[in-house]
Amino acid sequence: MAVDRLSREQIVRAAIELLDADGVDGLSMRQLGSRLGSGATSVYWHVGNKDNLVALAADAVFGEVDLPDPAEIGWREAIVASSHGLRNVSLRHRWLIPVLGAHPTINGKHIASYQNHALIACELAGFSGHDLDWAGGTVLAFVVGAVWGETSATAPALGENTGGDAVAQAREHAREHPKLLERYDALMKADPEEVREQSFTFGLRTILDGLAAQLRNTTSSN
Repeated sequence: MAVDRLSREQIVRAAIELLDADGVDGLSMRQLGSRLGSGATSVYWHVGNKDNLVALAADAVFGEVDLPDPAEIGWREAIVASSHGLRNVSLRHRWLIPVLGAHPTINGKHIASYQNHALIACELAGFSGHDLDWAGGTVLAFVVGAVWGETSATAPALGENTGGDAVAQAREHAREHPKLLERYDALMKADPEEVREQSFTFGLRTILDGLAAQLRNTTSSN
């Protein structure tokens, strides 16, 4: 591919493919240039540096999240849809959440659209001023935190084979705590993907219930 025919969009798409395969540490500008039939220098010319490229890739995958109109389906349903959407996107691109955690100021047009969608939904619910900022931020913080463990390469999922050592060690520590051991064993017998999905749904519902309660308390105190 000729240098003058490269575009930023092509580079970002190829970078996402490499990030999906090898993660941030495995992303190399030289490898990316080779994949595009070009050189690392031309890649740098288009995107500046690796950190900027990762930020562009993160913004691009945010564009995969569906953002239904809160005015059409309701504020709560809109947040549920966008939150599950971000979770699903993050599970497809498992490098995304760690990148957001390490670089919380990453921004771009798709990230801005996601944030704006949350603000519109929370404003429709009845929040205003700084409460509006905090409501939207609380939802995003939950999603990022909840998905972090799912996308961490060093965090084995409950119910999956970890070679036995981690499971045996955890059960040994839980042996003197019957309730903990009971719940641990129950989770070990459950389908891990169902557990993660149900846990996320429970947490999100609890967050939204809390926001609704906050609105009721604020209204009754005025």
